[in-house]
Amino acid sequence: MLNSEKLAIAAHLHVLLRRKTGRVTDTEWMAANTEYAAEIIRFARAAAKDDGHAELGEWAAKLELAMEPHTPPRATSREKLFGVLGGNSRPAPLPGASDSLMGASESEAHRYIRGIR
Repeated sequence: MLNSEKLAIAAHLHVLLRRKTGRVTDTEWMAANTEYAAEIIRFARAAAKDDGHAELGEWAAKLELAMEPHTPPRATSREKLFGVLGGNSRPAPLPGASDSLMGASESEAHRYIRGIR
């Protein structure tokens, strides 16, 4: 999730906490620091449960989802070895080799190097 989206959620939660409980928070720190965000989430859920402010619980859940670390899928060892991307099963071509020469016989390959087809 983008930092601006985290900041927007933190700002909305800040306004709700200020209006409903009188609690003042640091929105930038909430969007950047997971420990601080976790404490604010805990406080907002407790206030939602004790005082009946359902909106606080909803925005605490949104902030919790936003603060989860996002890791891109890792490439398998086969993909790393062959340079395969997007499910393409063909190995990456060698530097300087033409795609049309892949799988060509030795005589065909020499015929097209540095020549017009």
